Amino acid sequence: MNRVVITGLGVISAAGHNAADFWEKISNGRSSIGEITTIPTDKLTVKIGAEVAGFEPQEYFEKRQLGMLDRFSQFGLIAAREAISDSGISFEGEAGERAAAVIGSGVGGQTTLDDSYWTIYAEKKSRVHPFTVPRLMINAATSHITMEHGIKGPAYSIASACSSANHAMGQAFLMVRSGMVDAAVTGGAEATITVGTMKGWEALRVMANDTCRPFSKGRTGMVLGEGSAVFVFETLEKAKARGAHIYAEVVGHGLSSDAMDITLPDSGGAARAIVGALKDGGLNPEDITYVNAHGTGTTANDVTETRALKQVFGDHAGSLAVSSTKSMVGHALGGAGALEMAAVVLGMRDNIIPPTANYVERDPQCDLDYVPNDPREMQIDAAISNSFAFGGLNAVMALRRFV
Repeated sequence: MNRVVITGLGVISAAGHNAADFWEKISNGRSSIGEITTIPTDKLTVKIGAEVAGFEPQEYFEKRQLGMLDRFSQFGLIAAREAISDSGISFEGEAGERAAAVIGSGVGGQTTLDDSYWTIYAEKKSRVHPFTVPRLMINAATSHITMEHGIKGPAYSIASACSSANHAMGQAFLMVRSGMVDAAVTGGAEATITVGTMKGWEALRVMANDTCRPFSKGRTGMVLGEGSAVFVFETLEKAKARGAHIYAEVVGHGLSSDAMDITLPDSGGAARAIVGALKDGGLNPEDITYVNAHGTGTTANDVTETRALKQVFGDHAGSLAVSSTKSMVGHALGGAGALEMAAVVLGMRDNIIPPTANYVERDPQCDLDYVPNDPREMQIDAAISNSFAFGGLNAVMALRRFV
């Protein structure tokens, strides 16, 4: 069993087009939720989101390559480039065969799908883009990352709604720990701010019209976000041998199924995943300093997650720092867990807990310490990152400060 460490990370999100900009914003509690500008909003009731504004694909890709890439794949490639460069790892020769790529995405190429439907039904055309299928595939981001960087070992994508990235990182962790591979490029990517996708979420009546205020009294729902975060997971032995910088150690992964309802969350299922991550990582509940919560801002999720934390941590729950970074970068669905993992890793590096932004008033049913509005300087020795998905599919990552 290998020890698994994080040696590189990359981010593109509403809070910035790289990891440094992302961290500068969320570590200071600045929300990137605002009016949507990248799509027409005349048919939308909800007109806010956390979009990657000012993004110019031509700055990152040649015209020929862009024809093959949906927006979500563009985000995944950009984050992967940054993570691999940050790590300094090479996948040449045998190293490429001993490396994996696992990227989570809940829905894949929604921009391509939306454009195709518009072409057929609104413009009444008989043909769509010739690369429609390879653009919209959920595995597209993973495949393009392998081709660009020469990763020739296990490679696949995971789709488990809002837990996709967390499940993907968990699978990557297990492969590196077991010795199946020496390194893995892993994370999540999503681009769901399209007219069709927004209308679907509006129909569920879980979307906020003002902003996302997780755990706060008066919260009105979630806000869609987009982007990608990607990491390099590596065996400690390989990382030390090449003198790599180590951000943190990945120690545990917990998974569970509610087996209850397609949309309503269950505190028992969430608790089982948290317990699984702690046990897998050899951690006691009192070892945990920080919880990056799933924290969507919906009434049902926030109360359920609070109950799950109390169930697992008991009296220690009141000592936890719990925050939801979705309050600043929105809910990137299948990519959300990766963006939240980046917040945990960078917070562990800098001893800063990013806050739950937009918090206005205590909810009697959400009575833990949610680090409201302002960041907190605190050493994070061990942390968990929660992802709880529609369909009752739960995943939790456990990290520890590397010493």
